[in-house]
Amino acid sequence: MAHPPPRAAVRPTAQDEVAAAGSELIGGPTGRRAVSGGGWWSPMRVIALVVIGMFALGMAQKAPCYESGWFQGPADQYTHACYSDIPHLYEGRGFADGLTPYFDSIPPEVSGGMEYLEYPVLTGLFMEVAAWLTPEGDGTERPAQIYWLVNSALLMICAVIIAVCVSRIHRNRPWDGLLVALAPALALTATINWDLLAGALTCAGLLMWTRGRSLGSGILLGLATAAKLYPVLLLGPLLVLCWRAGRWREFALAAAGTIGAWLAVNLPVMLRAREGWAKFYTFSEERPVDFGSIWLIIAQRTDAELDSVNTYATGLVVLGCAGIALLALTAPRRPRLAQLVFLVVALFILTNKVYSPQYVLWLIPLAVLARPRWRDILIWQGCEVLYFLGIWMYLAFLNSENQHGLPTGGYQLAILLHLSGTLYLCALVVRDALRPEYDLVRRDGSDDPGGGALDGAPDVFTLRRRRETPTTPTAFVDWGIPAPERPSPPGDVSRET
Repeated sequence: MAHPPPRAAVRPTAQDEVAAAGSELIGGPTGRRAVSGGGWWSPMRVIALVVIGMFALGMAQKAPCYESGWFQGPADQYTHACYSDIPHLYEGRGFADGLTPYFDSIPPEVSGGMEYLEYPVLTGLFMEVAAWLTPEGDGTERPAQIYWLVNSALLMICAVIIAVCVSRIHRNRPWDGLLVALAPALALTATINWDLLAGALTCAGLLMWTRGRSLGSGILLGLATAAKLYPVLLLGPLLVLCWRAGRWREFALAAAGTIGAWLAVNLPVMLRAREGWAKFYTFSEERPVDFGSIWLIIAQRTDAELDSVNTYATGLVVLGCAGIALLALTAPRRPRLAQLVFLVVALFILTNKVYSPQYVLWLIPLAVLARPRWRDILIWQGCEVLYFLGIWMYLAFLNSENQHGLPTGGYQLAILLHLSGTLYLCALVVRDALRPEYDLVRRDGSDDPGGGALDGAPDVFTLRRRRETPTTPTAFVDWGIPAPERPSPPGDVSRET
């Protein structure tokens, strides 16, 4: 299939007033050579170096906990906001004792009652490989500290992959990867857990889809789903967009690749250690309402048990996905893939019974692809940073003898701010889908540069009434941005920029 010709690279400092103002710190707006990638300082190299630097700053922020080995006092890791699951689970899930995940049961005195590892198979393999690479220690450092360092090095590679993939998904917007690289929430939460693994595989899958490799994209999404559950949700947006564009073959290949890759990773463990393999799914179903979710506020305010929270959350996800599908089939132009992917994953997180601080890592690359506007991303990131501080101060309040920290009411406000920031971005993405003239990615006349086979494809099915003459908005008000030229309709590649 012939894709529309690539557009000229977009300079964010020429399109975004916040990016232009921020660029003064490093010498002013980017010029022609920076955009075209001339010389050694290409966008990919710059973004890779920036994300490594930000990741290193995030590791430095964990220094107080590293020096104490994360085990000095129950409240210290919260007051310093440097908690991480990684060193705790090294000892608490049997990696320090050489136990094999899923196959060997964990003694209760070690695990605190968790008989098997409660993570998906590919994440468990990642944890096990890091344990193999962890030496015994030299007496000055505990193996758990070294294990955290080994995982941090591997997760840094994942972070670089995410930022570079985001830069390459929209070929004409290579500098959007800086929004990922400079995201403060990425630096703060990158080494709390292993979420970056699934994020790297998901972004690589989206990049493969962009390049027209549907099967390869599906395989990577299947591997991502084997590391974390949420990437399987991407099949929903692919389904409705391929339905609207009539690209059934591409969707079938992606779905087959996803299912096949997931089975290839899970079947060997499922058949030989079914109880250990199933622990992730049973734990996800049985765990109570937890930190960061709207359900926790409801439970604390009403003293309700919320025994049916799984049913409520699932119902909201189904209703929300139906609404997103309706948006995809009724929007005046077919929404971009990144817009629907962000909305679906955000819906899943917002309605979940737990919204851990590291879940922001799922959303950062998707938010940048859906709404690459510096002001909006920074507003959302500000909410996430405040919540990051709020949850640790609340845990310090719960675990310190003198209850020094953030009380319950303050933490509930932090949760509401946390959720509101994500909802704010969702509202803007929905607005962009309904009013494509507001979409920054389409401002140069592009259709869906991250859509692969969907880019420029004509609609074959839509629930929207066709109009002979599309209406043009009489005013364009977006906080000072001048009215853009109306984009070409899908499939029209005659207009050059």
